[in-house]
Amino acid sequence: MLRTTIAGSLPKPSWLADPAYQLFAPWVVPPERLREAQDDAVRLAVLDQERAGIDVVTDGEQRRRHYIWGFLDGLTGVDTRRTAKKRTRGDRYDTLQDVARVVGELGRPAPVMVDALRFTRSLTSRPVKVTLPGPMTIVDTTLDEFYHEDEKTMAMRWAALLGAEARDLAEAGADVIQFDEPCFNIYLDKVAAWGVEALERAVEGVTCVTAVHICYSYGIPRVLAWKSRNTEWGQYAETLPLIRHSSIRQVSVECAASRVDVSVLAAAAGKDVLLGVIDVGSEAVETPELVAQRIRAALPYVPPDRLVPCTDCGLVPRSRAAAVGKLSALAAGAALVRAELQSPRAAGR
Repeated sequence: MLRTTIAGSLPKPSWLADPAYQLFAPWVVPPERLREAQDDAVRLAVLDQERAGIDVVTDGEQRRRHYIWGFLDGLTGVDTRRTAKKRTRGDRYDTLQDVARVVGELGRPAPVMVDALRFTRSLTSRPVKVTLPGPMTIVDTTLDEFYHEDEKTMAMRWAALLGAEARDLAEAGADVIQFDEPCFNIYLDKVAAWGVEALERAVEGVTCVTAVHICYSYGIPRVLAWKSRNTEWGQYAETLPLIRHSSIRQVSVECAASRVDVSVLAAAAGKDVLLGVIDVGSEAVETPELVAQRIRAALPYVPPDRLVPCTDCGLVPRSRAAAVGKLSALAAGAALVRAELQSPRAAGR
């Protein structure tokens, strides 16, 4: 119980990507050395997680310029180099975003992330999680200049491609495949109308554990500014009941840096809850005691064998020192609560 994991990403070393632009990762090594540099970065990411005591590890998303483009770069019909400007996330952050363009027939000539998974698998005996963008979030973060179709139809196109990738990843040894859907906390009507349906299409036939990550986005300045003035935190009350009745096994939620009432987690009964107990928007490293406090707060609503302490979102915007400290705090805080639950006094209750 209380096995730990992270949402997916870790900061990239400065010798791999420019730290000033971590979310879009301009590579600072020449193309002929990129694969070797990425391999080394993955080795460090896995080692940092193992040393900290994280139970289910990722490759830290070290090979991805962007959490969505990492998948799109392996497809035909998508341009991630000559981007377009688009208002995304319901214009929550009042800014134009650089988005990839759909410029031709979408296709997946070959598996995109299978070789990367196999490399990560060779480094560790621990369970490995692979993250993919979710269909709704891809629709929101791309500009369709080719099909000119409605959002649901495009989401189903993306879901078919994601499903093929997820099935190949499961076959290659992924223990968990997580779909990142921050848009599930924004377009609540669309989640009910077609978002969950598209997600179900993406996980159809996938034989490993499946998860959906629903957060309030990265800990970057424009997101932090929105959080500071936001007064409505009831989104999970609408999305979790929908996930509860889906075939998704796990749901990842942000609770450390939001003002979400953790009692809402009861709405996810029957699912594993990846509980965000690490604030990814601050360089301050939590103490194990604070992490334990956040875990205990969720226990009245989620059984300990269903609770997976996690980060709120990706740690890629943070410094490497802060990220490593937060990994250790995550594992140590979970260990404190695990020991309490396994004590004779707890057993007697």
